[in-house]
Amino acid sequence: MVQESLNPAPEGLAYLDGAYLPLAEARVPALDRGFLFGDGAYEVIPVYSRQPFRLAQHLERLGRTLAALRIDNPHSPQAWADIVAQVIAGNPWEDQGVYLQVTRGADRRRSQAFPPATVRPTVFLFAEPLPAPAAEQVRDGVAAVSAVDFRWLRCDLKTTSLLANCLLRQHAVDHGAVETILFRDGFLTEGAASSIFVVRDGRVAVPAKSHLMLPGVTYDVVLELAAAHGLPVDVRDVQEAEVRAADEIWMTSSPVEVLPIVRLDGRPVGAGQPGPLGRRMIAWYQEFKRTVMRSA
Repeated sequence: MVQESLNPAPEGLAYLDGAYLPLAEARVPALDRGFLFGDGAYEVIPVYSRQPFRLAQHLERLGRTLAALRIDNPHSPQAWADIVAQVIAGNPWEDQGVYLQVTRGADRRRSQAFPPATVRPTVFLFAEPLPAPAAEQVRDGVAAVSAVDFRWLRCDLKTTSLLANCLLRQHAVDHGAVETILFRDGFLTEGAASSIFVVRDGRVAVPAKSHLMLPGVTYDVVLELAAAHGLPVDVRDVQEAEVRAADEIWMTSSPVEVLPIVRLDGRPVGAGQPGPLGRRMIAWYQEFKRTVMRSA
């Protein structure tokens, strides 16, 4: 099973509303709207050799989500960068995942309507080790299951309201799989916690960014690597039938990087082993990680 995260060290440094403190001491009010309603936005910023990867893009995506939720962005890009740098420096791992969350804050009562403008957003950051997929999973591939995508219609927003994703991710765990591939009205959207690429007859296809999927940073990296190495990619609607008849399927995200899916719903994908284009993309990604991500 892909390990999406490890337990962060409780003595690690966190940030909460202007204060740097041990993670074990971080507390938010019980009436915080993030706790009551999942009313907030978040980002997970991968850090390689203590260098945050594409921080500007993560902060831009955070800004888009906050604007759509009508939550004032509490910090400028430089202020965010300074806070992230302090959290990285205060934790012991060379490779980290920095979790950043902004909620609408804590009102004096529970009401679904927005609180008064005087209620300030709650800002919370902490870090945990950034795992890489196990070597045997990269070598042999992993299994996935499928499900109807029953999430809401603003999956492009990275919000803390993740119950649907949790249920879909657990569906994979219950079936001994690593990921759940999601279909809506006969078309591929994404995975419960990843982007999904398919290969058929030497061409890669992936859904275009829309309100039905999260605009992933790793998704962008894979497209850039494909373009740099002359690998043809069609960014378009992908039918469910194409996924089920694919020669290769890849899942991509910061924690799993590029991981081949070799079984879907108990049936082999292609030859039932990682395919040649997937192996090339994994090699390109690792070289990019070594030469670019660790010096970003």
